[in-house]
Amino acid sequence: MMPNAAIGLTLGPVPYLWEEERWRDFYFRIADEAPLDVVVLGETVCSKRLHFTEAAIGEVIERLEASGKLVQLSTLALVTLERELQYQKEVASSTSHMVEANDLSALHLLRGRPHAVGPLVNVYNASTAKFLAKNGATTICLPPELPATSVQVITRECRDIQYELFAFGRLPLAMSARCAHARSKGKIKDNCQFVCGQDPDGLVVSTLAKKPFLTLNGVQTMSFTCQAILPDRDQLAALGVNSLRLSPQTCDMVSVARLFRSLISGQIGGDEAAEALRRIYPDVPLSNGFHHQQAGAAWIGRNRNAEMGSAQ
Repeated sequence: MMPNAAIGLTLGPVPYLWEEERWRDFYFRIADEAPLDVVVLGETVCSKRLHFTEAAIGEVIERLEASGKLVQLSTLALVTLERELQYQKEVASSTSHMVEANDLSALHLLRGRPHAVGPLVNVYNASTAKFLAKNGATTICLPPELPATSVQVITRECRDIQYELFAFGRLPLAMSARCAHARSKGKIKDNCQFVCGQDPDGLVVSTLAKKPFLTLNGVQTMSFTCQAILPDRDQLAALGVNSLRLSPQTCDMVSVARLFRSLISGQIGGDEAAEALRRIYPDVPLSNGFHHQQAGAAWIGRNRNAEMGSAQ
């Protein structure tokens, strides 16, 4: 990638269960105010949540596209039921929008057609990226646990594809066929009564020493900390990525998008961006450890970021 190539901003799908009105109004504001290039819509975590957004998704797509944003549709990350497989087929058959695959069944359905690959598909080396490109993938959001050194190798050895870097949001760590979130509230998955909706930013899990370290989100386990990769333009050029991905959290995501736009345009630096993010999302610690081959929950300061960028 050329050093001066434009870096895009992508908003991933809302990972949490938000009521229809909240979900719709969130995207209306995103459409009107957020400086984003691509917005990925759809349910990724739990098929039982689909009816919360089905009635509004057409209106949301229309609003986002009217504001000049490119809309992509997301598939589920875990398919265990026949009705979920049918849903995958319906989404994958869309001819009006690019589809983002978040599990291998979707990759099979999208074979031979241009599509995107989401961060929940494990792409840990260039050989996998080349295989996905031959399958029809045009964009890959690399898994958020990849260190910068691995990102650089993949983008250098497989150039026939666009790459996204997971730059903001709680890290998606695992998916389960069972729902620990429902179980924690005395329910079972089949009769969960949508209790995950009581926690619009996830349910924090603490150690026996009362130290928070994970977050439950329905059948998904996420990090407690919020990943914040804040590279400057030279570091982005060294990494070879084409876009940064922001994952919606319960904070002012319009301000987050504006902040990252200022960062990638060179108007602010990484230190200033980190301080601003702490004000926007004050109750959740920032982390970038995976990016630096450290524990994922760690925060590595700006000086280390600069060293890595110059080394690449």
